[in-house]
Amino acid sequence: MARKTPLISSKQISEINMTPLMDLTFILLITFIITFPLIEQGIPLKLPKGKATALSDEKSRTINIDKDGNIFLDNVSVSLMELDNIMIDLGNRNPDVIVMVRADKRLAYGGVVKVLKSLHAANITKMVLVTEAE
Repeated sequence: MARKTPLISSKQISEINMTPLMDLTFILLITFIITFPLIEQGIPLKLPKGKATALSDEKSRTINIDKDGNIFLDNVSVSLMELDNIMIDLGNRNPDVIVMVRADKRLAYGGVVKVLKSLHAANITKMVLVTEAE
């Protein structure tokens, strides 16, 4: 008895199977959703250890100073003069703002003092020196 349908179809598949691409997209999305909260800050610093109470991040700005003395305001690199201008404007607009200063423990003390002088000149009275938990 002869076969009525051939074993191999001569018709080519002209569609792209989207299922593997969608699977890959969802896996990447889930990976980013899980790992994003684990990233604390974009600037790698070795903070000194100390005891302190936790603060809320409601009205706060963060200044990071790396071991080379580079200054970052909310992960954006700024010069000391730009920081002065931004802090004066911020102090005038919102006097209750809390500024958290994160400085690398290998940084010379004078680098931190320059930033604290800038905050004092801008009449910002709520400053926090961030440390690692012991």
